Amino acid sequence: MKLEFLPEKALLLGDSLVVADLHIGFEEAMVREGNYVPKLLDRVVSSISRVLKRERPRRLVINGDLKHSFVPAWRERRELEAFFDGLSSYLGEIVLVRGNHDVGVGWIRKLGVEIVDSLELGRWKLVHGHRLEEGKRFIIGHEHPAVRLRDEVGASVKVPVFLRGERLIVLPAFSPWAYGNDVTREIVSPFLRKFDVSKLRVLVPIEGEVLDFGELGRLTRVMRGL
Repeated sequence: MKLEFLPEKALLLGDSLVVADLHIGFEEAMVREGNYVPKLLDRVVSSISRVLKRERPRRLVINGDLKHSFVPAWRERRELEAFFDGLSSYLGEIVLVRGNHDVGVGWIRKLGVEIVDSLELGRWKLVHGHRLEEGKRFIIGHEHPAVRLRDEVGASVKVPVFLRGERLIVLPAFSPWAYGNDVTREIVSPFLRKFDVSKLRVLVPIEGEVLDFGELGRLTRVMRGL
């Protein structure tokens, strides 16, 4: 089964396009907390649409955390309806692998979305990654993996990354608001505590390509030495 890491922070697996951690409704949650951030739903829909038109997959798989708030809200529902409406003309099938944020989403089945707790595609088992599952090879989200790159004068920038191993692939968060968890400093998902993360390769999607930064363990040692 074809496996391709795309610069749009998505994974092409056979005839499926896989993304994780969209966190739709994040802006509304911030407003309820008294913070204003601009809405980026149109940007999310446009980003996915461009990939769908280029790659022409049969299926879109959202590997958890489609939505953000743990408390369902009517504005969030409207945003989810707009999201799926914007993609409906490109796809034959949409599957949501339920994440820990995906509470109260059963109604999206009416929009033609299949909801599962796990999904097996080829030799891979897709789960969100917030709890351990039985299996041999996994593709997860949840971690929002990123690395903070620094130069000799101390300037730094945090960039989202894929983590790739023989038995574990970790997807970056697709949400433009997810700044990411620096995996050279901290691990969140129980899956990354189970596997030897030092051997995972760090793939950086940036400026239209995916760059291989080598093994996470070596990169961590290098970054700590700067």
